[in-house]
Amino acid sequence: MADEEDLADAPRVVGVLSALLERVVERNDAVADELTAETASAASLAPPSAFRATARPDISVRSYMARIARFAGCSPACYVVAYVYLDRLLRRGRRRRGALAVDSYSVHRLLITAVLAAVKFMDDVCYNNAYFARVGGISLAEMNYLEVDFLFAVEFDLNVSPETFGHYCAVLRAEMLYLELEGPPAPAAAGPKLHSCCLSEDDGSSSSSQQQLAA
Repeated sequence: MADEEDLADAPRVVGVLSALLERVVERNDAVADELTAETASAASLAPPSAFRATARPDISVRSYMARIARFAGCSPACYVVAYVYLDRLLRRGRRRRGALAVDSYSVHRLLITAVLAAVKFMDDVCYNNAYFARVGGISLAEMNYLEVDFLFAVEFDLNVSPETFGHYCAVLRAEMLYLELEGPPAPAAAGPKLHSCCLSEDDGSSSSSQQQLAA
């Protein structure tokens, strides 16, 4: 498949994060589909959000991540930081009524926005919002709005400590080992929503995972 070929040339973390998110999306879609049978529509089950599309995009998570990796030109560390940001958004959203779920309607917009925020914070040189909008398949106005909404949702908390970075590398490394061994789902990836994919930023870290994910 074309997306698999693109991912073969991308940093390992891109494929690992894609696989993890695909499982999260699949679980959340299954939950929504079950509830839809009892209600009018899937859209009515989720709170209003700029990150929720009105229809499920045709492109898969894996293909979308491959596209971002091909054109964004960002460092591998940005994908780990983007994962941290996504988890922060969902954890803090969980404290508010109607937390956003990562499903087929929201995952693409969440991904492009999280990567954009990570690139701006981590890399010395990056493309502007207009470029990322084209990569993500949205308008510049949408990209600008999503960025602002995302920053407020994470409360402008963009700093990632070495300990936190190492912890999330460890979570992704567990996912990588699961993919290589094709065993049962990694414990760190259990749960129906992305905010259940990790423990907490205060938990242990693993610096040895960083080089493997960036390879």
